[in-house]
Amino acid sequence: MATRGETGEQAAAADRGRFITLEGGEGAGKSTQAQRLAGHLRERGLEALVTREPGGSPKAEAIRELILSGVVAPLGAAAEALMFSAARIDHLDAAIRPALARGAWVVCDRFADSTRAYQGALGNLDPRFIRELERVTVGPDRPDLTVMIDVPAATGLARAAQRRGGAPDRFEAEGLAFHEALRRTFLDIAADEPARCVVVNGEASPDEVERQIWAAVQERLPLPGSGPQPKPVVRDAQRRKEQGAAHPKGDERRKSGDRRKSASSPARASREKSAP
Repeated sequence: MATRGETGEQAAAADRGRFITLEGGEGAGKSTQAQRLAGHLRERGLEALVTREPGGSPKAEAIRELILSGVVAPLGAAAEALMFSAARIDHLDAAIRPALARGAWVVCDRFADSTRAYQGALGNLDPRFIRELERVTVGPDRPDLTVMIDVPAATGLARAAQRRGGAPDRFEAEGLAFHEALRRTFLDIAADEPARCVVVNGEASPDEVERQIWAAVQERLPLPGSGPQPKPVVRDAQRRKEQGAAHPKGDERRKSGDRRKSASSPARASREKSAP
């Protein structure tokens, strides 16, 4: 609702949700962390939409199947970039923009940075072509925050193979050198845009990666009712509780010592009073 002196456009901007993207190589854990981040946002009373690219809307999901099947690959990197952009247009129109307009927070597993990395840098496409494609496709709806989950290429591929259990898709089937270059490209993007991007260590445990991401969100984006200190991850709090429960005898000894100390205080006070 617009306040006095505030235009409709200013009010809409104030009520707009936030757009967070998770990027990184294969097997970085983006899908898992997207769900965990959405859980934190919902705990704050926010509506959170978890989505992905390519995909996220019925038409975009159909294009996803074509891309990942490898059918488009023989047409070259430019054709793949155009297919990704076609899927992104529908994804933005059907899911992301309506969610942001109603004040929801959108958490997206991959977005335009993946096109920059996979088809732009590694497909040897002219950066001007990628920038213009992104301008036309994305327009003003760029992410408010991008989290780069960084893992060594070999580690990520091993995770992806374990998760997949079947034949690799179009990009997972690429060689190790491709994925090492991909990792460097994502890190270069983060270095070039530090105001938007933050890098977290994807080799850490899922709980630690979750903690890093949630801390970055609280630091970078205003949250309703947020205090100055980051909210601790529930799992870490539970772990501390369990560790305390594992040492009941130590706690009892401390309590017993406190009782003895309390019982001796009157006698000590009496002796000090009678002393010359």
